[in-house]
Amino acid sequence: MVMKSRSCALLASLLVGSMAGHSQTTATTPTASTIELAGRMRVARSVATATAIGGHRMLIAGGMTEGGGALREFEIFDASTNRIVASGDMDRARHSHSATRLRDGRVLILGGYDGSYLKSAAIFDPRTGRFSDAGAMNVGRSGHTATLLHDGTVLIVGGVGDRWSFLSSAEVYDPRTRRFVAVAPMNSARESHTATLLPDGRVMIAGGHRDRRENIVVYASTEVYDPARRRFSAGPMLTTARHKHEAVALADGRILVLGGSDPRDRVQLASAEVYDAAAHAWVAVSPMRAGRYKVRDTAVRLPDGRVLVAGSGQVAELFDPGTNIFSPVSGRLDQQYEFASAALLDDGHALVLGGYDRRGHSTDGIWRFRE
Repeated sequence: MVMKSRSCALLASLLVGSMAGHSQTTATTPTASTIELAGRMRVARSVATATAIGGHRMLIAGGMTEGGGALREFEIFDASTNRIVASGDMDRARHSHSATRLRDGRVLILGGYDGSYLKSAAIFDPRTGRFSDAGAMNVGRSGHTATLLHDGTVLIVGGVGDRWSFLSSAEVYDPRTRRFVAVAPMNSARESHTATLLPDGRVMIAGGHRDRRENIVVYASTEVYDPARRRFSAGPMLTTARHKHEAVALADGRILVLGGSDPRDRVQLASAEVYDAAAHAWVAVSPMRAGRYKVRDTAVRLPDGRVLVAGSGQVAELFDPGTNIFSPVSGRLDQQYEFASAALLDDGHALVLGGYDRRGHSTDGIWRFRE
């Protein structure tokens, strides 16, 4: 497939470090839980989104082909039958977009990349199985975050925009008015960051990077968005600078941050840390058994409070918030997939899908975690 230079550059940024990187490792004891192949998508993809849409069903939207092109196709997987039960086309092709489940069960799809940085927004309605137009963001962006706030609005933060510019801008979408409203920007432009809702309604923005290659800067800094003031303020420093990492809100109000990589993606981080709001500080915890990066949106909090980590490794791990220790899960993925996607369904099933391996080959696999 022939690609424009900007698409080639983006693909190169996604794949950087895949061939030469190495991981930090540590040994732990396997759990009785397992992960196994449950089914296959109709289209292999990476950098897609996976979103629970009620009961046993999951919406799989967009993503990137092996050649670096954006996919328009969506699929719906039913975990009760292990089959794709519906498929079709979104409003347009996109990868590196976001998907946020709204209060009413619909799914908001924002931005992404299809050869240009997209402003467009669409909403998927599980009741009709169709997408509808949801307006347009103020700024075209990919690699951003989109977080559902307590009032039902969605905070959209950072990413990459036109001319490969790194964005500090932020905006809020109100599904009731279908309007995007700009808010005060972050203190730093960020991509490959995370955004996690705190119990008090604020949002913790952690890590990420700006610029590329020899000019890249990876952050240990954090910022906290206050929806009442519509502003960001500086937060406590991470113990380790990281990008392409993952963050998960724990049931006890803390935030778990894990993995990521160094600026050149030569070392994938096994380290992890937690944010304690009472202390307003990050504290290192026991590391994972292996380094992982390109893992945003691949960890899910299970109904019992543990966290399943399944991206960028053939062996999944479970984080126990009571002990702050990771344990490997039995069963193996057939390859180590980066830029995969994961979702916790309403019926309690945790599913992991897609991604590309160290040779850049995308998978159509869907794996299920079970006790």
